[in-house]
Amino acid sequence: MADTLHHRGPDDCGVWADQQAGIALAMRRLAIRDLSPAGHQPMHSKSKRYTTVFNGEIYNYEELMRDVRATNPHITLRGHSDTELMLAAFDCWGVQNSIPRLNGMFAIAIWDNQYRTLYLARDRFGEKPLYYTTNNGTFMFASEIKALRSHPQFSSEINTSALALYLRHNCIPAPYSIYNKTNKLLPGTILTVSRQDTSREPEPFWTLRSVAENGIRNPFTGSEHDAIDELDSLLLDAVKIRMYSDVPLGAFLSGGIDSSTVVALMQKCSTLPTRTFSIGVHDNKFNEASYAAKVAKHLRTDHTEYYVTPEEAMKVVTTLPEIYDEPFSDSSQIPTFLVSKLARQHISVALTGDGGDELFGGYNRHTWGPAIWNKLNKVPTAARNIAARGISMLSPSAWDSLFQTMSPLLPRTMRVRVPGHKLHKLASIASSNSPNEMYYRLASHWMSPESVVRGAIEPETLLTRRDNPRFPSVAEEMMYLDSVTYLPDDILVKLDRAAMAVSLEGRVPLLDHRVAEFAWRLPLSMRIRGHGKWILRKVLERYVPRELFDRPKAGFGIPIGSWLRGPLRDWAESLLAEDRLHREGYLVSAPIRRRWREHISGHRNWEYHLWDVLMFQAWLETNRQTPKPGSNSVPG
Repeated sequence: MADTLHHRGPDDCGVWADQQAGIALAMRRLAIRDLSPAGHQPMHSKSKRYTTVFNGEIYNYEELMRDVRATNPHITLRGHSDTELMLAAFDCWGVQNSIPRLNGMFAIAIWDNQYRTLYLARDRFGEKPLYYTTNNGTFMFASEIKALRSHPQFSSEINTSALALYLRHNCIPAPYSIYNKTNKLLPGTILTVSRQDTSREPEPFWTLRSVAENGIRNPFTGSEHDAIDELDSLLLDAVKIRMYSDVPLGAFLSGGIDSSTVVALMQKCSTLPTRTFSIGVHDNKFNEASYAAKVAKHLRTDHTEYYVTPEEAMKVVTTLPEIYDEPFSDSSQIPTFLVSKLARQHISVALTGDGGDELFGGYNRHTWGPAIWNKLNKVPTAARNIAARGISMLSPSAWDSLFQTMSPLLPRTMRVRVPGHKLHKLASIASSNSPNEMYYRLASHWMSPESVVRGAIEPETLLTRRDNPRFPSVAEEMMYLDSVTYLPDDILVKLDRAAMAVSLEGRVPLLDHRVAEFAWRLPLSMRIRGHGKWILRKVLERYVPRELFDRPKAGFGIPIGSWLRGPLRDWAESLLAEDRLHREGYLVSAPIRRRWREHISGHRNWEYHLWDVLMFQAWLETNRQTPKPGSNSVPG
């Protein structure tokens, strides 16, 4: 099982077992702090009560050390790894009292030798993955499914209901996975397992819901200048503690607000130029490398950029099922892997700007959503449906051409990438009866995935629960839902798998829980004012001129739509063949083939829907040993 995860830890391997207790732990180590044998895992606490395997980093090392020494002044450590300090904390306060003290990203397994109990814990936002399953009396866990799949007791029956969720969201939301009986541990939770009880539910030690509700009840009362100062200080410390490393470190730089802020603060913390990396493509609609180069020049970083050819990018496509280990179809997975591969030639740790959009209102839907809902809510449903049909009469590509022709006459806010796709998205939400339903439609690719997946019944997710919190504004509701669904299930999965595939550690300063807690105390007007991330922009303006980053949001994309009509057409056709879909027995061929015909003819752009299906088909081809579909609408 450990050997399957060599890419996650190429520097060291360790195995420990207690046959009498019936427990075995294995670890592949990517050495970042304390490169000596003192960092070897599995590791035992000084008392010998606890044994752990730990993936991730604890950033508040100094603070935790002070607290541990205040409790036990006589403590001595063999080395300076965060794993050893964490075990010392367990000896001081126990597992469940120690985990909330950790500021970091982590997936941790702790064996309590005294009470014969296993604890699994995952960080607050879900930066590090953790899967678990029980089959034939054997409880197993791992960072990736491929490790579980190598165990002879693993059940590889596909969960068709989770497959339906995947077609809706282009990823599989936690706690579900593509396999029956295999779950993802929810972010910010601890699962307790004993030989007598392997069916417990995870218990939260931190929830964004509580953070958001507390922030709204106890808002920030200082001035705007005070808020900018405090955020600047918080971010500076969040970046600084993530720069502790015994190996070379750098950052991804797109030239956007989030990554530019992180890099600017790294420069402030360092006496040497920060290593920065960006990927460019020879298509101006998708290329951000020129913006990154200008920011790098201003900040005087040691910048490396690489322009990728379509041929190089398409070579990555065949490796995606192995990298992501279950179906995953956010197409920016390709440039994320390529920039990780570029960076790994020079560094072992990369800081990224992920999380800023969710916490500070950076997505277009956060600024447009409230206005759209207010307008929709005033129009009778019948009239909305007529308008939606009118929009749909023109294909997205026809709308794109129309917008391009009219571009000189349009206000700056309407000059967006793929306007046709956005208009068709607007048409799809026209019949929404609530802001939550509108968001659900915005977050959906296939609107009726149960009609595409044979025998599927979509299970409940955080987006469909009736007990979700209510917020003062539509924008805050969307930001919350993005933070608890899209962020952990898509954005952070994409980063972790792409980076770890090349043995690169990604660190995310904007997701320091102190930053999140401060963000939710801010009035909405300090996050969204005309455009998103107002306060983050104000922080960045202290380091970078506004003209270098003030532009419409582009995203980290590639031209999948045109590739499917060109160089990827034969590959896609083989995976979407009608007889193949029928033989495999998972997907209904008619709606898929219809969209494929419309796409290759140029009448419609179904790149997102088709990429969803293609990534499942490619994953299925990579895992041919998987038996016929099963059905399970609940985890475990």
